[in-house]
Amino acid sequence: MIKFQSVFKHRFGPVAIVAVLVCAISFITRIILLIKSWPSLELNPLSFLGIFLIGFFYDLVVSSFFAIPVALYCWLMKDSIYQKKWHRIFLFILFFLISFILLLNAGAEITFWDEFSVRYNFIAVDYLIYTTEVLGNIWESYNIPLIGVGVVLATIAVVFLVRKKIIASQQVSMRFAKRSTFFGIFLLVTAAGYFFVNNRFKNITNNNYVNELGGNGIYEFGTAYWNNEIDYNRFYATKNDTANFKILKDMLQAPNATFTNNPLSIERVIKNDSAENKWNVVLISVESLSGDYLKHFGNKENITPFLDSLIPHSLFFENFYASGTRTVRGLEALSLAIPPTPGQSIVRRPDNGDMFTMGNVLKTKGYDVNYIYGGNAFFDNMGKYFGGNGYTVLDKRDIPEKMVHYTTAWGIDDEGAFDYTLTQCDKSFAANKLFFNHIMTVSNHRPYTFPDGRIDIPSASQSIAGGVKYTDYAINKFLKDAQQKAWFKNTVFVIVADHCSKSAGKTDLPVNRYHIPCFIYAPDLIKPNLEQRLTSQIDLAPTILGMLNLNYTSRFLGYDIFKTPAGRERAFISTYQDMGYIKDGKLVILSPQKKIETFTPNFTSGAAAKIAPDQALINEAIAWYQGANYLYKNGGYKMIK
Repeated sequence: MIKFQSVFKHRFGPVAIVAVLVCAISFITRIILLIKSWPSLELNPLSFLGIFLIGFFYDLVVSSFFAIPVALYCWLMKDSIYQKKWHRIFLFILFFLISFILLLNAGAEITFWDEFSVRYNFIAVDYLIYTTEVLGNIWESYNIPLIGVGVVLATIAVVFLVRKKIIASQQVSMRFAKRSTFFGIFLLVTAAGYFFVNNRFKNITNNNYVNELGGNGIYEFGTAYWNNEIDYNRFYATKNDTANFKILKDMLQAPNATFTNNPLSIERVIKNDSAENKWNVVLISVESLSGDYLKHFGNKENITPFLDSLIPHSLFFENFYASGTRTVRGLEALSLAIPPTPGQSIVRRPDNGDMFTMGNVLKTKGYDVNYIYGGNAFFDNMGKYFGGNGYTVLDKRDIPEKMVHYTTAWGIDDEGAFDYTLTQCDKSFAANKLFFNHIMTVSNHRPYTFPDGRIDIPSASQSIAGGVKYTDYAINKFLKDAQQKAWFKNTVFVIVADHCSKSAGKTDLPVNRYHIPCFIYAPDLIKPNLEQRLTSQIDLAPTILGMLNLNYTSRFLGYDIFKTPAGRERAFISTYQDMGYIKDGKLVILSPQKKIETFTPNFTSGAAAKIAPDQALINEAIAWYQGANYLYKNGGYKMIK
């Protein structure tokens, strides 16, 4: 029987050490995350066992990837050098780097879980790409010098613990041919992990926390990085394209819409009987404004006093749902009025210019169209996307220093961005031009700091409540300042969240995590009302254009909700892999491997009970998602020439 010690007393013993380090650190991380998630787990012995067995499997796969440079080193290095005492210094340095990365990742995973309640996903990938904002945010939010010292000391301790195992590998000679055999076997195992393993193996229950705990953060990061876009027709349930578009045309039919004869298009002429309304539009998309932050929806902290007071004076949507969990997904829905497609948002993809956006439509009507962002519009590809789709992009580089009260890594304070927006409205008004200004706020974002003296929560608290309440204050100030302007009475103000602050829950798509507020405020133009109908984020642009009574040829997949017959209401919610379709109190989820499930969701708790398939609803879900993918891929969502 081979002794455990002999595994390390081998030329490729360092590969085994890497596996032990990865599995041990991942196991400890998994325990910590399990403790943090304990109230939401609903564990039974089988799922508890699954977390650790499946987790161990993913840890081994990750360890094989991590061990590639070590295995390569052990294979190529001659015995005459490898066995020298001085050579162990290089081995110690190599293991110091590996251990440092693993420990740093463990801390990052725990922090990421605290904020998003999931392993790494597209958000983590974006954070790696946009280092200026992210590293600045980390520096402002955490005591980095102290954390750095702690990680270095922990790394030194780990290397000290495994030092004898590392040295043991130097005591065995092995010819190149034999080393090549071991290295070849290692490569086969690693290749098998790459080609035959995917991140769906961990999904053993209906409780998303259990499934996430069974995963490995590094593996999930790699999956998100490589799957920037997922081929819908290859991985999801499909139907005949012509049949899909027939369903879509039936669903999109409205009294003022006339479709073209193209069977694979939803292009339609919107023609109204009365004159167009020459109104300005200011659209404020608020960072991470969950519905449950409002007192109206049960919040007890009073962190949105102004927005709550605005409800009786607005057209307020009670049942309004974000289409995704990221700012770029919200911006996609608000500008393109298209259901989410698997993978990354269209805002982040190539070939996303000259598309059928709300900005492009209003530009053809003579509007000044601006996208105003308090941060750097390079982030999330916003500048390129909006700049290529009818908008003039204005970001913190355009905002005069005198308007800036406070700056974080994400950008300037919301007050400064709103004050700058007022100047753009004034500029258009002075030129006798109608305007559409879309503003994206930044203050409700970690580190949740803002100018002092505005609200009763100190900036130093770095609390989400403070970030929300400051943005509420800034919107109040903006509308009060706007009321003093000559253009105010002819302007429609729209306030809507880009997404909720948290997206994870017990289920893959917890519907309560997509519920966001939406206000349309124009006291001289639009009658206040509580709109109870189910409304999707992709419906907002066509609905606003409907209020303007515009005549145009539409390629939007969103509804003008007030021209849509009762009974057709639906909403779309998604992660980057799971596509959800809500209608008639049911939820259909389309997932990779052509998986389809139907649930009855609890709109308050986010829980969902699995039910028998509803084929008519499934056909609709496929039609919307496959149809959106078809239009995007085949130019059906480009501007009409």
